[in-house]
Amino acid sequence: MAKEAKNEPKELTVEEKLKTLFQLQTMLSEIDKIKTLRGELPLEVQDLEDEVAGLSTRIDKIKSEIDELRASIAAKKIEIETAKVAVEKYKSQQDNVRNNREYDFLSKEIEFQTLEIELGEKRIKEFGAKISHKNETFEELNTKIEDLKNHLKFKKEELETLVAETQ
Repeated sequence: MAKEAKNEPKELTVEEKLKTLFQLQTMLSEIDKIKTLRGELPLEVQDLEDEVAGLSTRIDKIKSEIDELRASIAAKKIEIETAKVAVEKYKSQQDNVRNNREYDFLSKEIEFQTLEIELGEKRIKEFGAKISHKNETFEELNTKIEDLKNHLKFKKEELETLVAETQ
């Protein structure tokens, strides 16, 4: 019987229950103070990390768009060169025409190729303007990312300091 009495939990007195309850409330109050002190800092850090990731993705997209525009410019330059060669060919053929119909046909082809050249040059200018705009946006985003990374670093240090204090 003596062994059975040792296995049963000991009944706490009302005073001991109150002391335990007081200690529990004190601990919970301390935890609440720590959470209040820490505040929204973890959420801020997460938001900053997400924003940096989003801007990095946007920068990658802008880089690919710039590459596409440069490829388009190269393609237009090739088209212009092809059109210039065609114009020269048609002009040389114009010297050896046999009738007015051939001459008119060659004149129209020369005019068409000249318009193609002008259109290609216009497109190259447009692509160049788009590239300069994208480069400006790229620089702005790089600056913004650097600022956010510095701010994020500061916030992470602040959070680590608070976590270390509250350990």
